[in-house]
Amino acid sequence: MKKRMLLMLAIVIAVVAILGFVKYRQISSAMAQQGNFQPPPETVTSIVATQDTWDTKLRAIGTVVAVNGVTVSADMPGVVEQISFQSGQHVHKGELLVRLDAKQERAQLVAAEAQRDLSNVELTRARGMLESKIVAQAVYDSVAAQAKQAEARVGEIRATIQRKTLLAPFDGILGIRQINLGQYLAGGAPIVTLQSLHPVYVRFTVPQQEMGALRVGSTVEVTSDAMGGATEMGRITAMESLINEATRNVDVQAICDNRSERLRPGMFVEAQLAHGTKQTVVMLPTSAIAYAPFGDSVFIIEDVKSPDGKKTYKGVRQQFVKLGGSRGDQVAVVTGVKPGEEIVTSGVFKLRPGAAVVVNNSVQPANSSNPQPADS
Repeated sequence: MKKRMLLMLAIVIAVVAILGFVKYRQISSAMAQQGNFQPPPETVTSIVATQDTWDTKLRAIGTVVAVNGVTVSADMPGVVEQISFQSGQHVHKGELLVRLDAKQERAQLVAAEAQRDLSNVELTRARGMLESKIVAQAVYDSVAAQAKQAEARVGEIRATIQRKTLLAPFDGILGIRQINLGQYLAGGAPIVTLQSLHPVYVRFTVPQQEMGALRVGSTVEVTSDAMGGATEMGRITAMESLINEATRNVDVQAICDNRSERLRPGMFVEAQLAHGTKQTVVMLPTSAIAYAPFGDSVFIIEDVKSPDGKKTYKGVRQQFVKLGGSRGDQVAVVTGVKPGEEIVTSGVFKLRPGAAVVVNNSVQPANSSNPQPADS
């Protein structure tokens, strides 16, 4: 009985060992096949990197701001009695814009002036009586105070009448009229915008690493689509003393003479600053750059060894780069790419280091330094 049990146990152990060995061979074979598995290649486009001479012009997006710009508003409530301007009119400092009804104040002014004249007569009489010692000093002081109050009342009413007469605070061009004759205006109600266009400010931001190339007085070339290809020249007048902690950019202000009046406050413009030097860079289409928070990179096409090291295939290597400025569809690569290297220009979002690729350049991404997009 005991021998039979030992025999049975030996047979079970032998069966388990055989099954384990078979399973081990199966798993090893599967792992070997998986290790040699190569995913299908991705179709991409490519370009051979070439060097180019880059003008060190710094481009920045800016906004036009008026040196003097206000919304003319009613200082005091009243009814519009006279409008002396047209929408879009050029005006000079001190020109009449709007006059509000001040009949009541003018009537009050007549009464106040009469009271002032009477107070002055009484003051003269009291002064003579004081010199003759007919009245006490206290009586004279009271009469003098009343005369000053009457004079102040006249000045107050005149100031009220003046505040109801709105004049242009500076030379400029008016916007669209927002009031009508006979309309009641509350205090602070807008009447018309007034912007001075000679000169204007252009405000833009530049990265902190470019601050060393900026100088007060440097020339700035301002362009905009709204100007029909024309440019305005200006100069830098000031730079913000504080760098934005969120963007690490610094605000810069330039001033343009703007005699043509093509620059208008609020306009979106591009400012170009000439550094005065040239730099040798590698120009690539912007679609070739894989932008990421941890660094920008490109994929270089080259021969890559298979995992077993026995053969090679056409694959990609990820290379981090340092970028310069941009020009149209192109971006300048300062470091990271050598001339003659083949760079992936489209499809970078689906690649990973070592991925196999197939190059098909029948359709290429845009790669022009001065693109002329067609109207859609």
